[in-house]
Amino acid sequence: MTMITTGRRTDVGQWRSVVADALADGARLAGLYATQASPGPDVVAILVGPDSAETIGCRSEIGADGAAHVPSLVPVAPAAFWYERAVHDLSGVVADGHPRLDPLLLPLPAGAPRPLPGGEQASTGWEHPEPAGPVDVTGQVFSLSWGPVRSGVSESIEFLLETPGEDIPHLNIRPHFKHRGIAKQFEGRDVADGVLVAERVEGIATVAHALAYSHAIELLGGVEVPQGARLLRVVHAELERIANHLDVTMKLADAAGLSVATARFGAHKEAVLRRVSRRTGSRFARGLVLPGGVRPGPELPDHTMLAALDRLHASIRSDIAGLESSPSFLDRLRTTGVLSAGRAARFAALGPIGRASGVDDDARRARPTDGYADLPPVEPPHFDAGDALARARVRWHEIDTSVGLIREAVAQLAGASGPWAVRVPQTHGTGIGWAEGPHGEVLYVVHAKANRIRRCFARSPALHNLVLLHDVIRTDIFTDLPFIEASFGLSYAGVAM
Repeated sequence: MTMITTGRRTDVGQWRSVVADALADGARLAGLYATQASPGPDVVAILVGPDSAETIGCRSEIGADGAAHVPSLVPVAPAAFWYERAVHDLSGVVADGHPRLDPLLLPLPAGAPRPLPGGEQASTGWEHPEPAGPVDVTGQVFSLSWGPVRSGVSESIEFLLETPGEDIPHLNIRPHFKHRGIAKQFEGRDVADGVLVAERVEGIATVAHALAYSHAIELLGGVEVPQGARLLRVVHAELERIANHLDVTMKLADAAGLSVATARFGAHKEAVLRRVSRRTGSRFARGLVLPGGVRPGPELPDHTMLAALDRLHASIRSDIAGLESSPSFLDRLRTTGVLSAGRAARFAALGPIGRASGVDDDARRARPTDGYADLPPVEPPHFDAGDALARARVRWHEIDTSVGLIREAVAQLAGASGPWAVRVPQTHGTGIGWAEGPHGEVLYVVHAKANRIRRCFARSPALHNLVLLHDVIRTDIFTDLPFIEASFGLSYAGVAM
């Protein structure tokens, strides 16, 4: 780890001002969660700076209404908007001053029990009641429900669009259909088993989540991962990135009705996943990463794999050039779904979405973990128009970067023979871990007690970034939504948790 990680607590009355001071010093709000305590839950903000990550927590205050209260952070950190809604859903904490504390993850009926993650007595038996369906709106504005079940293999999510015909003045996002109670699934598990849950928070970023979780545990245990394991982690993190960026490109081509391009990019993605499967036994590299290193005795990438990767990369570049020369494709993406640089900065947008709007905070370069510190620095992209085309070009640039990183990592792995993992001693306390996933920074905060997980906050970039879909859709029309959604490329399972 190259960053300093700390934790501090403050009084609930001073909490917002303390967070505001940290933001003024150059940090960004990276997440917000609550963990059960008495008399009211603890609420914790995660702040990430250029060379530090810290948690700032406070004990919520029980109000006259019997509910737990904290001051809303939205006035000083707009990115807290969805996090405070999630905290209210899961832990019942009311963020005073929040502009719209509607349900996000759990639309619970009055009096229904909340999950209350992080209690002293771990429990995974909680179930939430079936939510009510949407309400039709009549009049001059139509309310259209798109989802939760849609065509193809799209993830379950419901978009409620209010439109007079083509323009979309308001979009309501309802991701709760994929809520699986992830916070409760972590509770009470041995820290070695927590990685099994982390790999399933969002399957398309299995490696990134396993890495972020493992980094938190390794920080708690004070262990140094062997060099060979660190490099092998880089190889599979970058293969995962390539597969995800190919998937986004495939969906953009499909939205434009380019069937040949859709098929070709789908085949490229499949080729990457099969290569991962041959070397790890899983198309998503499940079971490879574990706290302390990687699974003992992995099959190492070699010159044969690199030769195949080079051939695949050449084919990908050729097909990208075909898209770049297709007016029907470029016209649908250019100036579509524009996220302004100012809005992206205020919300601290992550990953390709942020980079395409001039907010470049790539953890591989700014806060390197594993073997990234020993490899050439990641070159930032130079596409910042903020539209769907810029987001696609950022991803294409990252495919090139990933291939280069894999080549360098494999060269350093030549002749490596292990050890591939070290034992993590019994852990106790709070650890912060992160990894730059395909769609941005994956962040974990793990509270462990006697080698058991008391609370694990697994923050995907999707939970942080999807709220920005409200902003970019307002300048476009209904038929642009498939392109905008595809260009965001987010996992809704990672939002709903």
